[in-house]
Amino acid sequence: MTQLPTSLEEQPPPSLFDRTMENLRSAWRDIAAFSREAVGAMPRPHLPREDADRLRVQMQACLAGRGGEVSARARAAELGRTYLSLDSTGRRNFLTILSRDFDVDRATVDQAVDAFHKASDPVLRGKAERKLREALEPGRMRLLTQFNGLPEGVKFLVDMRAQLLEWGAEDPLMAALEADLKTLLKNWFDVGFLELRRITWDSPAALLEKLIAYEAVHAIRGWQDLKDRLDSDRRCFAFFHPRMPDEPLIFVEVALVSGMSDNVQTLLDEAAPVQDPHTADTAIFYSISNAQKGLAGISFGNFLIKRVVDSLTAEFPKLKYFATLSPIPGFRRWLDAETAAASDDGDILTTAERVRIADLLTDPDTVPPDAAGGLATVLDRPDWYRDDAIVKVVKPILMRLCATYLIEAKAGRRARDPVAHFHLSNGARMERLNWLGDTSDNGLRQSAGMMINYRYKLADIESNHEAYTGEGNINVSSYVRAHLKSTG
Repeated sequence: MTQLPTSLEEQPPPSLFDRTMENLRSAWRDIAAFSREAVGAMPRPHLPREDADRLRVQMQACLAGRGGEVSARARAAELGRTYLSLDSTGRRNFLTILSRDFDVDRATVDQAVDAFHKASDPVLRGKAERKLREALEPGRMRLLTQFNGLPEGVKFLVDMRAQLLEWGAEDPLMAALEADLKTLLKNWFDVGFLELRRITWDSPAALLEKLIAYEAVHAIRGWQDLKDRLDSDRRCFAFFHPRMPDEPLIFVEVALVSGMSDNVQTLLDEAAPVQDPHTADTAIFYSISNAQKGLAGISFGNFLIKRVVDSLTAEFPKLKYFATLSPIPGFRRWLDAETAAASDDGDILTTAERVRIADLLTDPDTVPPDAAGGLATVLDRPDWYRDDAIVKVVKPILMRLCATYLIEAKAGRRARDPVAHFHLSNGARMERLNWLGDTSDNGLRQSAGMMINYRYKLADIESNHEAYTGEGNINVSSYVRAHLKSTG
């Protein structure tokens, strides 16, 4: 039986998400107080059918638009508070009503199409076109747009889409609503509206806390770790939207160093001395994190990198090189899938490689020298990378296979690895593979410890971007390409 806290001191502190939701409820409660069209008490958390009927009336009132602007904001705030009061089941029911009952009116569309075909002159045809466009806009789009005028209303919609992305994978109604919401957010989050801001240790504590929570590449281990990442030889930049001024959309962490970094543990070593940033010749982008799940598929990361390069160049004229130290998150998953499907006629390992791997195993008669059992068995051993005998055998094999994965494994014309696709789309070049660049548990699990530098050479960014997005051609350095050669 779970022991409940016996005092306030024993209760866990509210999470960042909980505090955000409570602030939102409080702000909207005051606005909703102006609503004169209340439809009764708040629905029960799971939104049963009888409560759903009242919710439908509430949504219709929002679309009717009676009264002035104050009334419209109040109705939208009341509807938003209703959504926030629901549990997971209730929110799913809420979104089902919104997607199913407030879709395009097919009869109205048919009438508008008929009127368009009957229009006899350009003036009438123009009016018919406008009517048709209006008919094709579902009521749910007009309803969702009303949240734009509320405090934190855009953040509310971004979080709603994050939920829809999860549910839409198995529910066509949710998928259609998610697509509508994506269209809305894509227009609102045009890069021209975004503001680039540098984040420092003097930034508000609430913002620094969000960096810790949103970091998705190399977990921030605490406040001291964060302080080190914001030191004088480090930079952190983020994009913000004017309607979400306290919420980073995407942020990048940069190290100002001499030479191209090849190991993230060394780069983030708390004991390492602070370098004079004015003597650095290289800016290393070692972490880029999308902070808002609800903005997935709305890309502005490429603009972030270009803006940061411009800012760093202005501040530090001696910088010559701009590169990443990037993870390869799909490598081990691809490797396991390829070796599991291996056969005599199609194997990513050569016969000599399979034999060398089998020799590492304690009993090759028990564990046959096949690609699936042999290589996976070696890489699954604890601390395999600390064993010189293992490293001597598997290093050339893994370097070759990793280069093969990055350069040749494709999803259509695009690179299969998501981080590779991101940087290649932005005009980078595959510069250097780094053996044991990340020996954290996550780095070993995702990529057998491998990392890669993508270089942004300013003069080549546009041509690299065009070659990759147009024909799928990848700019690869001779150093990386050399690893494609067989090891035996």
